[in-house]
Amino acid sequence: IVLDVIALAFAARVNIFQEFYFMADLFPLGLAIATLVVLSISCASPTLVLDLAILNMPTARPAVEVGLLYILSIFWLAFSAFSTARWRNIPMNCSSIPADYPDVRTWCTDVQALKSFVWIVFVALFLTASFILRYAVAEHQRGRRQVWSGPLSRYVPRDLPQRNEFLRQTYTDYFGARGTSAFEKI
Repeated sequence: IVLDVIALAFAARVNIFQEFYFMADLFPLGLAIATLVVLSISCASPTLVLDLAILNMPTARPAVEVGLLYILSIFWLAFSAFSTARWRNIPMNCSSIPADYPDVRTWCTDVQALKSFVWIVFVALFLTASFILRYAVAEHQRGRRQVWSGPLSRYVPRDLPQRNEFLRQTYTDYFGARGTSAFEKI
């Protein structure tokens, strides 16, 4: 969310200078706003508050989070590629712009920063989705299929008790086969 807010700030600065005219500048602004809304609803701290209020929040489940994050990363990839291609004529070295135009120099540095942050947000979303997916699949492969049925904020990585496991405990479970206590140092 922090990276998205930074990208949103740079996109707003660039669009204010251009008076919200160019599509290459509007895509990062619109996508940053949409990403902020989606992340606030599905993956962010407001969801954690909702998760505490609602026992089984559907948008906090790993499958939903991974799906939303991958969809957002695809949009960021496509729109970042489009915008970067449209910004190719903006000089990389903003100090090459004459000193008589300080507004244009500032705009140039803002566009360069925005160009960087649109790609950073894409990579961050993609890696976060990949990490969540890898973790959930690893837990599923360990036999902990309950990872998919609830939010990750409430997930406890432990094996489910087997049927009647707690009812079948015997004297040797507590004191060992030779009568020594399990709580004594050996």
